[in-house]
Amino acid sequence: MSSQFSLDFLNTIIKAYDIRGLVEKEVTPEFTFAVGAAFAQFLIEEKEPTTLIIGEDMRPSSPLLAAAFAEGAQGQGIDVIRMGLASTDMLYFASGKLNLPGVMFTASHNPAAYNGIKMCKSQARPIGQESGLLRIKELIATGVSPSSLATGTSTERNLLNDYVEFLLSLFPGTNLTSGRRLKVVIDAGNGMAGYTAPAMMEKLNVDVIPMYFELDGNFPNHEANPIEPSNLVDLQNKVREVGADIGLAFDGDADRCFLVDENGDLVNPSTLTALIAVRELKRKPGSTIIYNLISSQAVPEIVTEFGGNPVRSRVGHSYIKKLMAETGAIFGGEHSGHFYFADFWKADSGMLAALYALTELGGSTKKLSQLLEPFNRYVSSGEINTKVANTQAALDRIIAKYSPTHGIDNLDGITVTGKGYWFNVRPSNTEPLLRLNVEAGSPATLTQVTHEVQGVISAQ
Repeated sequence: MSSQFSLDFLNTIIKAYDIRGLVEKEVTPEFTFAVGAAFAQFLIEEKEPTTLIIGEDMRPSSPLLAAAFAEGAQGQGIDVIRMGLASTDMLYFASGKLNLPGVMFTASHNPAAYNGIKMCKSQARPIGQESGLLRIKELIATGVSPSSLATGTSTERNLLNDYVEFLLSLFPGTNLTSGRRLKVVIDAGNGMAGYTAPAMMEKLNVDVIPMYFELDGNFPNHEANPIEPSNLVDLQNKVREVGADIGLAFDGDADRCFLVDENGDLVNPSTLTALIAVRELKRKPGSTIIYNLISSQAVPEIVTEFGGNPVRSRVGHSYIKKLMAETGAIFGGEHSGHFYFADFWKADSGMLAALYALTELGGSTKKLSQLLEPFNRYVSSGEINTKVANTQAALDRIIAKYSPTHGIDNLDGITVTGKGYWFNVRPSNTEPLLRLNVEAGSPATLTQVTHEVQGVISAQ
């Protein structure tokens, strides 16, 4: 059977970990029907369960795209369970708890014109380029013949309450439902946290000040991308205005969480990684903790100090999850605000990360800034993106300048370690640009190193 979708087209929208593109031109019902048929064939080849579960975010296009995908899968004899509205970590919960492959319709933090598809095997096992996406792309490109099997069934199932109860079950005997009552501002960014947070927070000992809980895939207030500081300004102002104990911000599909302290200051995601790691190590001493290579150096230092085994990973959820499986790690944290939990099928959950922060804060007499102070050891640049004509030539310039006098490794791009600082430069998977992250022991060193490396990157 021939396909109407060329490899050139597929290469533009099938990314390293998911599928993402413009709704009107790329991610259309015709396309998602083809993906549904291809995914069904992939599941059959992999001897996966022949039922899959589908969730969708609040974007106006999601229900129609999900329905077309379901039809494509059912045509291959696969049964479908439709969850309806869900966060991505709700989909992972469903996949893990029901032991079924899952599909989530979302473009995460991308603007309103986009939509996409995240897929996983049963037990929320990731599907990326190296673990299935390439095969799925091949099946879409060649086309999947109509199946001789009976058409699969479709049923509906709401799992919101099951999801809430499961997350709460991971915190037995803690201060989530008793102890100090917290004032919490939550910015849902008009994304899926506007659906999951009310169901969760009503169970907790908190007073919630909601921001942008209305589900609106057009994102009328700001983009649902909390890694961009400009999208956190409203939350920071509200925390200061109402005298809140903590602010929480979620991205569009609510699989990432960012914190703001009682002063309205942004909390470095590496700091939250360290906080959760310490709690996990107290619960299971000696455990392995995964951190990605642009996380603060404070993370492996603190993990070691608390008797844990820190293991460094490339950036990207498929690498983190693979390492967690290989090492038996109890927890993994990424500087981008993704947090992965062994007790959550090694999947990431923004809500679960938020619950860890609320539990620690509720069980302490300290303010959040005081609680986190021991974990804030260094200053960092944040991620700086620079467009370059030739990414490899720029990387070669960095190696030529620093390799004679500095420690260098190539785990993911180039990481250079100097006296009192380190930096990482790695190429984008999708654009002609380099991503720079610098960390140093002092603001002066940070400024000097950042300026110097940017000059090497931009030199012709």
